[in-house]
Amino acid sequence: MGKEHTHHTEAIGDKRLIAAIAVNTVLTLAQVIGGILSGSLSLVADALHNLSDAASLAIALIARKIGRRPPDAFKNFGYRRSETIAALINLTTLIIVGIYLIYEAVGRLFSPQPIEGWTVVVVAGIALIVDIATVVLTYTMSKNSMNIKAAFLHNVSDAMASVGVVIAGTLILLYGWYWTDTALTLLIAGYVLWQGFSMLPKTIHLLMEGVPRGVSIDEIISVMGRVDEVEGVHHLHVWEIAEHTIALEAHVVIKKASLPDIERVKAELKCVLFDEFRVSHSTLEMELDGSGCIDTMRTVGDRSDT
Repeated sequence: MGKEHTHHTEAIGDKRLIAAIAVNTVLTLAQVIGGILSGSLSLVADALHNLSDAASLAIALIARKIGRRPPDAFKNFGYRRSETIAALINLTTLIIVGIYLIYEAVGRLFSPQPIEGWTVVVVAGIALIVDIATVVLTYTMSKNSMNIKAAFLHNVSDAMASVGVVIAGTLILLYGWYWTDTALTLLIAGYVLWQGFSMLPKTIHLLMEGVPRGVSIDEIISVMGRVDEVEGVHHLHVWEIAEHTIALEAHVVIKKASLPDIERVKAELKCVLFDEFRVSHSTLEMELDGSGCIDTMRTVGDRSDT
């Protein structure tokens, strides 16, 4: 029953992503045509941002499907980290787009172009409607996925950018302030770069197998040390196999005990790790107090050889 519900939820999520990709692709084409006809750089800038949104949604969709593949002999931990790789690709592309928009905007300052205000207002107004629809489609899914959250934030900024483009087109119609188009392009580029650089460190941290957010190694050692028979903990490593999946490995020193006692302590430690830190995959190597750590001795020996 649980698996059927999960598959049903994932299917609904995939359909929402496909719908979001479709509307953003159509919108991108409309904005590019409108921007070329009107001469509006900000409209073309918004189109490029929408194109990056459609591409990021497509990559996220593919990554979701790959991530559902079960572990095999080639990928022992499964394929869930594909979504993190997709996030890295999306964010890197987003930053490149932002830098390109700044380059084009600065060039337009030295070579102004005529702009058709009405075309800008109408196309940007349609874009705003589509952006709001995409935000609605991806809002619920964005709560538990780095990829979808990135796409959600992109579309929120797109909606804001569309509002700005409408304002720029209106000012051009009323006052002939063509400089507002360039100013809006720089603002859109600023949003794009801010989003990219704010999420990129989190993505790289996960790929570098950094300590999960909100988790303290000292606190883990302290909690493990409160379990009966545990004398100490060392060689502790904690990381995320994929988003929301925490793994841990450690050497645990215990008092001299029988095999049943060792298994009891190990089981209790695994329960504590899951309850306190949501560690779903833990590997514990048990060592008897006073026996010494083989890995530590090997490390010391290797160093002496050098």
